[in-house]
Amino acid sequence: MSEASRRVGCAAWMFAVLLALPARAGAETVFLEELTSTELRARIDRGTTTVLLPIGGTEQNGAHLTLGKHNQRSRVLAARIAERLGHAVVAPVIAYVPEGAIDPPSQHMRWTGTISVPEPVFEATLEAAARSFRQHGFAQVVLLGDHGGYQGAMQRAADRVNRDASSRRSFRVVALRQYYHAATTDFAAMLRADGYGDAEIGQHAGLADTALAWAADASLVRAQALAAPPGDGVSGDPRRATAALGARGLDHIVETSVSAIRRLPALDTATQRTQQRGTR
Repeated sequence: MSEASRRVGCAAWMFAVLLALPARAGAETVFLEELTSTELRARIDRGTTTVLLPIGGTEQNGAHLTLGKHNQRSRVLAARIAERLGHAVVAPVIAYVPEGAIDPPSQHMRWTGTISVPEPVFEATLEAAARSFRQHGFAQVVLLGDHGGYQGAMQRAADRVNRDASSRRSFRVVALRQYYHAATTDFAAMLRADGYGDAEIGQHAGLADTALAWAADASLVRAQALAAPPGDGVSGDPRRATAALGARGLDHIVETSVSAIRRLPALDTATQRTQQRGTR
């Protein structure tokens, strides 16, 4: 084979590989935003009935955790839950959430980088997203809230959509409180059983929070900053946090969430698909 022929063959092979990559990614991903409209339509038609909506928040987390901690952690966990469930996709993360008054600033808004929206705006966003998913033929939307401050707002938004009698038996929105309970109350209990105290475990950016973030994505943690004692905006002491410690917590969150979703009553998905086809 001549050199020219080899070059042509190599170029053709590389071109074929590049053409195959997007199709393979679309076939394997659980992230809705990485699919085309037609790819998503095909999945729904083949029985993908659940969309997971991860809700994070952009807020200060001390000097050692990035502002997007909740966003990335909820995205990672939602993907793992979707993969375990099957027939599920993950919606784009909601990164704008209530974080306190803006002017004068309160709560996390007192620190640089936090972004806050009013609760009615947040709830309206969740409602509109859920109604959008219903329009496209999904049977259930599961809200996964990674932050404690908006758990009540999530439930109110879900309740308003669920009161719509036209789809009561074929569609629902679930504010999955088990997800947050597993990440906070349950994980703290696991750490206490290992000998860590509440003052170290903390409520925000402490041992528990940092360990979970580290296990989800190491780039969220500024390890060098952990050498110093925790400063303002931190509840707890993160200095003994490790990714290995957090991995146990992530596994528990995934297992608890998957079990809770699977225990939900069955929906009339055939009716939902019929109603959706009638609107095309």
